[in-house]
Amino acid sequence: MQDAPEFQPYGLPHLTVIFLTIVLPFALAAIVQRTRSQRLEKVIIGMLSAVLLVNYIVYLLFIRSQGLVDWWQMLPMQMCDWGMVVVIVAMWTGSQRWFEVAYFWGIGGTLQAVLTPNLRFGFPDWRFISFFTSHCGIIISVVFLMLTRRYRPYPMSIVRVWLWSEFYFVVTLITDEMTGFNYGFVLHKPEAFSILSFLSDSRPLYLLQMHGVALLFFLGLYAPFAVVDLFRRGQSTGGSGEPPLSEIERVPR
Repeated sequence: MQDAPEFQPYGLPHLTVIFLTIVLPFALAAIVQRTRSQRLEKVIIGMLSAVLLVNYIVYLLFIRSQGLVDWWQMLPMQMCDWGMVVVIVAMWTGSQRWFEVAYFWGIGGTLQAVLTPNLRFGFPDWRFISFFTSHCGIIISVVFLMLTRRYRPYPMSIVRVWLWSEFYFVVTLITDEMTGFNYGFVLHKPEAFSILSFLSDSRPLYLLQMHGVALLFFLGLYAPFAVVDLFRRGQSTGGSGEPPLSEIERVPR
């Protein structure tokens, strides 16, 4: 354990992981679309789900067997833990509502962990592999759903996911106070540099700012879809700013 290599942000292993996270969902979706096989799509969903679950279970069993952490440090209370469950449910149920949560949590929360990981150990340490298997697996699964099933968020998605996020925040806050462990970085900022490093050192203000950051992430993640909707709406009106013909026809004469 003492000889484990130190993690180097944006070193070759880290950049390789980021590259694979971008490429894999497009490659898997292309295979499904080319073959048009629902059976193959279910096989890929099964593989993604199995990788996420097995990686999570093996990680817990290993760190516990090595006596590295106590039980209260192994609770499924990280955002990525909840995101993993949500994206698996979304893949198997085909539910738009579950996808919404998976999208905002999986991309908004997990993407930050991939880009600025709170990780001390580099490749090929098993903690490096397990960390990125978990976080990148969630992102790959979410993007795969978007590409194969044409899922997308809507304006009300932000409201619904915000309420779910508040539920997670309350549960995590209680858990952190009871265990003293920093799940969800609610007790204090992460040790590794991230966007949270810019927030206040005052805990009440820090928690308030966390909510603001989350809202900005949600709005930023929805922004591309809002732009596309505006563009399509402009095309439907001929780009003139006039209402569509269907709207004109409903105007009383």
